[in-house]
Amino acid sequence: MYEVLAILAAFVFLYSIVAGGMERTPVNGALVFTVFGLVFGPLGLDLLKLEVGAEGLRTLAELTLAMVLFTDASNADLGVLKKTLRIPQRLLLVGLPLTIVFGFGIGVLLFGGLTLFEVAILATMLAPTDAALGKAVVSDERVPANIREGLNVESGLNDGICVPILFVFLGLAVAATGHGDGDVKPLMLVVEEIGLGAGVGLGLTFVGVWGLRQAGARGWITETWRQLSVPGLAVTCFALAQVLGGSGFIAAFAGGLLFGAIAKEHKPKLLLAAEGTGDTLALITWVVFGAVVVGQSLDAFSWRVVLYAVLSLTAVRMLPVFLVLGGMNLRSDEKLFMGWFGPRGLASIVFAVIVLNAKLPGGDTITMTVVCTILLSIILHGLSANPLVAALGARTKRAES
Repeated sequence: MYEVLAILAAFVFLYSIVAGGMERTPVNGALVFTVFGLVFGPLGLDLLKLEVGAEGLRTLAELTLAMVLFTDASNADLGVLKKTLRIPQRLLLVGLPLTIVFGFGIGVLLFGGLTLFEVAILATMLAPTDAALGKAVVSDERVPANIREGLNVESGLNDGICVPILFVFLGLAVAATGHGDGDVKPLMLVVEEIGLGAGVGLGLTFVGVWGLRQAGARGWITETWRQLSVPGLAVTCFALAQVLGGSGFIAAFAGGLLFGAIAKEHKPKLLLAAEGTGDTLALITWVVFGAVVVGQSLDAFSWRVVLYAVLSLTAVRMLPVFLVLGGMNLRSDEKLFMGWFGPRGLASIVFAVIVLNAKLPGGDTITMTVVCTILLSIILHGLSANPLVAALGARTKRAES
């Protein structure tokens, strides 16, 4: 235990002192963390003997995503968002369903051994984009503000929207095996997940900010404990929504949006610790992913799995985005940029554990395809982020001059 702790702590320290320099290179943090886990894990030096099961990885990924969603939403520029709201609206209401349909069609062609419900599950698992992996893009001011806010809102909401859709298909797939009762109410499930999630996030955040203000006015909060207020609020929004049957991801993002709107004067100081907590959780999650998941999965990647992963990151994502953004006064390179930067990550990990626990006949194929897609996304989106952001920024400047 102490050997593992020493290695992880030393890595956290070393990365923390070079993180600023690393951000200026084509190599992103998630790629570094995953490679570190792979090299020091069982497939490499076998020094990281991490006994983290599927549920442990799911919890890590959920907490990381909740923290990232809350802080990203809090940092959103609501003024810009109001002017460009049609972009995320189209991406979520039209682009997301189209992505699932395209993913379903490709899956039917490639995976003849899966049932139609299992293919639909796979397409849904890989439809949401990852807020943590996309953070470098949505926080870079070289990217036009409307694109940044559009991608930020899309990644903040699409995973929560996909949760009830996934459970509908999962319920139908389990019922088809003869082990379930088939009592699935799609509309009710969607309304509960999204409605309860948003309600919990907004309600808790409003009460939380009121409490912060009251305690601050009375001098009850010390600087040390002030740093834990936002991480505590973000996790509470997520966890309570999950307990009540809503989407914790929707709750975290909705709560973050409200927090950013009503806590403007203290927002930078309050969010600093939460962002640090999110980054630390992300580091641990990707190290575990590299050591425990990737190391055990490489031998199971067939050509069909790899081909679906590549198509999921390219045509399945980029074509719907390009189509739905037509008539939005966006250049072709901007639409392609938004289509490409739809990385897959934490939400898909959570979905993979859920599907794995359902023990579907095609569960292994589905899980391996998701793992392969996430791994390729970490590599390709990580290496391409800085060069493509720089190129887009240069084109935007030329277009404005």
